[in-house]
Amino acid sequence: MRVKTDARRQAIVSAAIEVFRELGYERASMAAISARVGGSKATLYSYFKSKEELFAEAMLDAVDSDFQPLVDLLVTSEEDLPVLLRRLGLGYVRLMRTPHALAITRTAVAEGANAKLGALLYERGPRQGLDEIAAYMERLIDQKRIRPVDPRIAALHLKGLLDAGNQEPLLFGAAPELDIDECVDAAVDTFLRAYATA
Repeated sequence: MRVKTDARRQAIVSAAIEVFRELGYERASMAAISARVGGSKATLYSYFKSKEELFAEAMLDAVDSDFQPLVDLLVTSEEDLPVLLRRLGLGYVRLMRTPHALAITRTAVAEGANAKLGALLYERGPRQGLDEIAAYMERLIDQKRIRPVDPRIAALHLKGLLDAGNQEPLLFGAAPELDIDECVDAAVDTFLRAYATA
């Protein structure tokens, strides 16, 4: 029975992705999604408490498979820190340039008045990523590979350096200020100058 439940949940998420892409968040309704998936609104609400929760699940599901390899990088025992940070940076910048990631960010900003949706998208997306990077920074501190600092601040600084010249222009529909390699190389170099122990 569990497999059937998981399959139904995934069918709902897939239908929701289609409806949200076609109609946008505001115009999409639970009724439209239930009609697309074939079932009742009550069934949808048994899986997802609100349209906000379903939207967050649908949007984040679209990028989840791209995010997991980044998390996997953080548990490797790569000896060369600059090489590992560069691989992490390339993966992150490429992910943040995907249409799905940009759509999620644009929607979160556009729905800013709907604090519940914005907060949910942040908690399920950027906050989870930040938590993973902060845990990695803590391991680097324990290994004395970066100086002892607040690991969360180090994670925020690395993310900010990687976003510089990329995220904002893309959200406006403009070309990034830097190409991917230039961006990542500058970010890693700056981060290591600030935090590396040797």
